[in-house]
Order: sequence, then C-alpha cells, then structure tokens
Amino acid sequence: MTNNSHDHYGPGLLAPYRVLDLTDGRGLLCGKMLADLGADVVQVEPPGGSPARNVGPFYHDNPGAERSLFWWAYCANKRGITLNVATDDGASLLRRLVANADFLIESADPGRMAALGLAYADLQAINPRLVMVSITAFGQDGPYADYQASDIVGMALGGFMHLTGDGDRPPLRVSMPQFYQHGSAAGAAAAMIAHTHRQLTGEGQHVDVSCQQAVARTLAHAPQYWDLEQTILRRMGAYRESAGGTYTRINWPCKDGYVNFQPGGGTAGSARSVRALLEWMAEEGMGSPELDAVNWEELGYGTARAEIMEQTVADVAPFFMTHTRNELADGALERRILLFPVATPSDILAHRQLAARDYYDRIQHDDIGETVTYPGHFVKDMHDASRVGVRRRAPHVGEHNGEILGGELGLNHRDLNRLAELGVI
Repeated sequence: MTNNSHDHYGPGLLAPYRVLDLTDGRGLLCGKMLADLGADVVQVEPPGGSPARNVGPFYHDNPGAERSLFWWAYCANKRGITLNVATDDGASLLRRLVANADFLIESADPGRMAALGLAYADLQAINPRLVMVSITAFGQDGPYADYQASDIVGMALGGFMHLTGDGDRPPLRVSMPQFYQHGSAAGAAAAMIAHTHRQLTGEGQHVDVSCQQAVARTLAHAPQYWDLEQTILRRMGAYRESAGGTYTRINWPCKDGYVNFQPGGGTAGSARSVRALLEWMAEEGMGSPELDAVNWEELGYGTARAEIMEQTVADVAPFFMTHTRNELADGALERRILLFPVATPSDILAHRQLAARDYYDRIQHDDIGETVTYPGHFVKDMHDASRVGVRRRAPHVGEHNGEILGGELGLNHRDLNRLAELGVI
C-alpha cells in the first residue's frame, strides 16, 4: 500500500484476495465492504473518473472530483485505475487483470457486459475460479430487467415506502438513499457465499443481485403482524397499531429531541415498565391517578383500549418534555423502564459505546493537509481488531495506473501515455 494508511493495521481477513470493482454509484458499497475486510479492491473508473465523484455533499461544500464525501465514504480502502472497457484495448487489459482476480463486481445494465465480450462465460474461460457479482435494480432477467430505477422508484417497487410515513399521508422514502445500498450489501454477502462454494469445489459463480429483492427482504417482519394481531402492517409514523385499531405512541418528543417508549401491558416486561414510569412521574409531582388505576398486568399484547392510550399520551408526554434524552435514558436504566433515546448524527459521533470499540478511524489526506474521521469497522475481529477497518483514503482519479497497469501488467510510460491519448485510460 502506497497511500496514507494506518501502519498498525495488520493483514485483513480477505487480504489474499483481489477484487476488480467496475461499479458506478449504484454498487460501490459492495466493494467497500470487501475492502474493509482486507481484500485488495481495485476500483476501475472510466477515463476522467466515475460519475459518482460528482455526488455530494462535498468536503467543506467545495465541489470537485476529489472532494466528494460520497466517493470518500464508499471508496476508502480501495486502489483505483482508469480504464475504458468499451474499447478493444481497455477490454483486453481488463481480461488480463481478470486472470489473477478472485472477484469482479459490476453494475452495468443487463446485457452490457456481454455486448463488450465481458460476460461471465467469457471471463470464466479466462479464470474458472472467478466470482462475478452483478448488481442491478431488478436483476438480469424478468420483465423489469431493462428498467432504470432511482432511489425513490426502487424503494417504492421494493415495498419499503408502503410502510414509511404516517398512515393519513402519502408514502415516504427514507431521507438518505438506501435502494442500491441494500443491493450492494446483499452482493457482498452473496460474494462470500460464492467464495465458500469456490473453496469447496474450486468453481467460481455468477451472482445476480436484484436490489428490488434485497429491499423486499427487509420487510420479512411484516407478515408476523397478521399472526400476532390479525392486522396487516401499514404506515404508522410515530405510532404502532394494535388489534382493534388502537394506536400506541412509540416515539415521544422530549426536552432536547426524542425518545422511544412503547406503553403496553402483559407479563413480558411492558406492564412493569409502565408501572416504573408512573412511579417516577409521581415522585416528581406529575403522577396520573387514571393510569395508576389501569390493570396493566392483565392487558395482553397490544390490547389496551383507545381511551387508555389517549390518557397515556395526555399524562406521559408532558413529563417527557421536562427531561432531556440522557436524563430519561439514565432514569429508565435505573428503574428498568423500556425506553431509549433517539440518537442524532452528532450523538453517534460522540457515543461512548462506539468510542469504547474504537469504531472511528482517522485517515490522513495529504492532498488537503488534514486528517478526516471515517466510520470504521462494521464487524470486529475479536482476535485482532486491527484486521477490519479503514486503512486508506479513496483513490484519486487514475492514482494507481502506474502501479497496477505498469507494475503488474508490464506497461511502460510510453504505453501508458499512448493509451491515455487514445482515451483508453
């Protein structure tokens, strides 16, 4: 590794393996996850750089191909080359790289790789052990295979938007793009499954990822509502709906934000939790005789009547507004109340649990003369925590052309200059 890395990081879990990442902004997370696990991921961009470099926000709000926080986030830990695989020379160079690669990830429209002579069958003939991951909106086949999808289209057709927002308002998308991230994460997991198959059989595989299917899979919890309550899950916003149509508030405003608290009854802890909260309220002169009189222990799962829930909101909401999130969380922990604070991005950055696990990595950017904080390991190697995490910044445009195309494929400076003039690199 030649660019700014943590010297203390040891070999990663996937350190022996090479990944060729041909994805655009629709699939970058897949390679990033493998890179975080230690794989040598080479981001292959078109000459001039990937369009994903133009996705904001930008560092200090100053736009530029080397200042996209989107690019930094999803391409950290990767090396980078430029290569126009739509040219004969570019496709030929890619095939040479494939010969020694373990994985190839791509997000081109279905049929595009085949049109370039780079279908899985073509590449498998060069390297039978190759695992190829294709990430598209709707998969490689089916009536929607050739359709394009933005984030909002994908989240809508994946079903996620149907459950997001308030029931009396139109469906909403999650504020940050999620559609292709779900597909990319599924692609990384599938790549590891295909890798296991390769270890057992010596055979590579072609993984076909449909982002729509990946999003639909996140709704696996929805059917249980019919079994538990004979209701079909729908948009509920800050509330949840129980059998009989009673709405229970679960997200509550407080002095400096929001907390999550779900009042309920029964023997699974909810009744005890409500009782403890009512005692706390009484201690501070905000008791509720009406709620004290409710037999919370006899209420089954989600069976509280509407008038009880209305009284709960009327009496509990003012109490929450007298305390901060941390005050409520600390008091809840002491009293065994089922309540937790809703964290903001600033809270996450300073969270003591994440700090205790050394979650954040500090990466030096020599080009801007600053050290930047990155979200670190998404899993932790309990034997050696240094084996997963951010080790290097995202590559500049064509930063490793000489190192990879020259050092590994044997191209000299004259060759590289000629290819640049021809628009190949």
